[in-house]
Amino acid sequence: MNKLTLMTRLVFGAAVGTLALTSCAGAGDDETAPESAPTQDETASDASDHHAGAHDHDPDGGPPPEGIQEATDPRYEVGETVVLNADHMPGMDGAEATISGAFDTTTYSVSYTPTDGGDPETDHKWVVHEELEDPGEAPLAPGSEVVLDAEHMPGMAGAEAAIDRSTDETVYMVDFEVDGMEMTNHKWVVESEIQPGN
Repeated sequence: MNKLTLMTRLVFGAAVGTLALTSCAGAGDDETAPESAPTQDETASDASDHHAGAHDHDPDGGPPPEGIQEATDPRYEVGETVVLNADHMPGMDGAEATISGAFDTTTYSVSYTPTDGGDPETDHKWVVHEELEDPGEAPLAPGSEVVLDAEHMPGMAGAEAAIDRSTDETVYMVDFEVDGMEMTNHKWVVESEIQPGN
């Protein structure tokens, strides 16, 4: 009887000890387990977020707005290779680009708060007169309040804006690559932000 009791106690004690060790090891594994590697979809999503965070512009700028006049004698012709001297987005300054459109109009720098709740944009370059809702005669004076009818960035269309300044330089749409993203018909770059290609 004593031997049976002793054996029962030993077996029971060993079982409890094994359970306790298993439990501790499990808890330790959970605390030190490495994070799983991101899936291909997560990696693609992160890359997409990076591009959006870097410049927020749609890679395809689409056609020019209705009513805008093509430039009659632009310094840079459609199809010509140029170098950009603009820093509207990271990686743009010094980028090689191809002219995809040249126009004669009034071009504005504007400040506005996006309609999607994004952070206010100040001195946003550029919008053209034809991308304003019922703007009246050009040029509009600095401080004029307008409503944007452009979709260069999220929350831009329909936003209330103030004119910061204007220029009557020839304004261009350009195709170029920035941060690995192909931008087509990017709107806008004014003539003083362009230099001849090499």
